[in-house]
Amino acid sequence: MNGLKDAVVLITGGGSGLGRALVERFLCEGARVAVLESSAARASSLRTDFGEEVEAIIGDVTVYADNARAVERTVARFGRLDTFIANAGVFDFFQALPQYEGDKLAAAFDELFAVNVKGGLLGARAALSELVKARGSIIFTISNAGFYPGGGGPLYTASKHALVGLVKQLAHELAPKVRVNGVAPGGMSTNLSGLRATGTAAQSLADVEGLDRMLRDVTPLQVSPKPKDYCGPYVLLASATDAGPITGAIINTDGGLGVRGIVNIRGGEAL
Repeated sequence: MNGLKDAVVLITGGGSGLGRALVERFLCEGARVAVLESSAARASSLRTDFGEEVEAIIGDVTVYADNARAVERTVARFGRLDTFIANAGVFDFFQALPQYEGDKLAAAFDELFAVNVKGGLLGARAALSELVKARGSIIFTISNAGFYPGGGGPLYTASKHALVGLVKQLAHELAPKVRVNGVAPGGMSTNLSGLRATGTAAQSLADVEGLDRMLRDVTPLQVSPKPKDYCGPYVLLASATDAGPITGAIINTDGGLGVRGIVNIRGGEAL
């Protein structure tokens, strides 16, 4: 695709995992990239690895002022903003409802929703005026958990379902000036971390034993994708040339979970 040359993209959580893969892919597509990253070490790594190609801003997606500062820095550096990607997230590590005490449940809910839902909403609001000027777009990172159970516990699943609604509502509100879409990746081995409220903040999906095998077993395509494998749909949706008529859409990139069925997930083996 050539619709992104010199486009300006702001990615939250762009210092690791899927976010960093998106940084690399958008740079390869000719875009100019800014990142809002909570970790000073990861922001420093971006500067070391990409130099002047990336504007790395340290901040917290749950704080509106940090989102606004990221937009201001992006525009000051690159002159405009074409696409905002709400990608930052945290995970509940499949913790089921009976495993929470009431007070821990409330704290975990507030912490997870603050990043996964409020963070994206604040970022979208902070970017809005610049996106209107550019006739730009917003892309939310959702998940297979936004459509099916079992991709997380109730908190993570609820947060991703909330983002599905947010994509549709904002696409409705912001048309015709800003397109709003989502990408719903399947699982992947990254350092997506947990919650302080549950003592899992130091854990990551990369620590989950047998994750690659599980993903291959559960998906009809029998795949365990790497973060870079999920980037294509973001590139498509960010391009006004290639996705000009698309808004309110969510692209599922989950290895075929939606066609898994209830009997045999490998029916294609007979072909």
